[in-house]
Amino acid sequence: MQSNKEFSFQVQVPGKWILAGEHTVLRGGDAVVFPLPSRYLTLTYFKTEHEIEIHLQGTDHPELELIIWSVFEKALKNLNLKRRQLSGRIELDSHILFGAGMGASATLCVALTEFFGHLGYIQDKDKYTFATDLENLFHGESSGVDVAVTLYKKPLLFSRINGFKPLELNSKPLLFLSHTGARGVTKDCVDKVKQLFLSNPQLAERIDKNMMSAVQKFKELTRQERVDIDSWAKTMTTAHRCFEQWGLVNEAVTKHTEILFRGGALAVKLTGSGGGGFVLSLWSEMPNEQSMSLPFEMIPCFQASLSEK
Repeated sequence: MQSNKEFSFQVQVPGKWILAGEHTVLRGGDAVVFPLPSRYLTLTYFKTEHEIEIHLQGTDHPELELIIWSVFEKALKNLNLKRRQLSGRIELDSHILFGAGMGASATLCVALTEFFGHLGYIQDKDKYTFATDLENLFHGESSGVDVAVTLYKKPLLFSRINGFKPLELNSKPLLFLSHTGARGVTKDCVDKVKQLFLSNPQLAERIDKNMMSAVQKFKELTRQERVDIDSWAKTMTTAHRCFEQWGLVNEAVTKHTEILFRGGALAVKLTGSGGGGFVLSLWSEMPNEQSMSLPFEMIPCFQASLSEK
């Protein structure tokens, strides 16, 4: 949807992918998370005299339509505003799948937060807290990790206890994202892990320790000047094993990872909450023609596009 009027505000919010730390981040563990500029949501605001209206386009348009006003009304309530107090036209253009572990809900919450910041209702120092509270609508309990990386648009080492800081990234292995064809529901996945702590706390704690250990190893690997691909593969496998033990690797994920291995991937790992969504894969060289002919897109984590290689 294009408007012939000049917009008064525009923000583009990137998606994200998590290298490691899913679920354990809710219990104080660190997470290593990156923005994904190739998948994004753009909010454009046109100032008019009419009561505020929102128009949607792009990926998952119908799904966005079902939730956007709920998020918008929560933002109004938190700011003690009424819809009639606002005027203008908001256009949302989404290029990111919902329910796929790429931070789609965070991009929406951050974009709306930036919009209200533009209007003068939110100060910069309060944007992270405000957007995280909005995201609770989706996850019940947002860790804040998705909001942090989509708001600041930088690789981060994130902690709910110690805050977050830019991540030192000296080497970039060949990592790709591909969609399993199944969608995971974050809240359901979080509840499943919590249930494991009730039914088998010793196992649950052991899995948490393994994921936290993977995070610490990845912190070391990203600081290295050269890619230690064997260590990357081993650590990714450790992190993916945590998803298996949590019971978050379903048949769709298993079939997808088998295809990646046949194509030449050295290691795979779910990214996000699990139960579907995207899988991260590690390669020693650019995926060959066999991989490129697979029935799903290979999205570079660090490179702009495969065609540039």
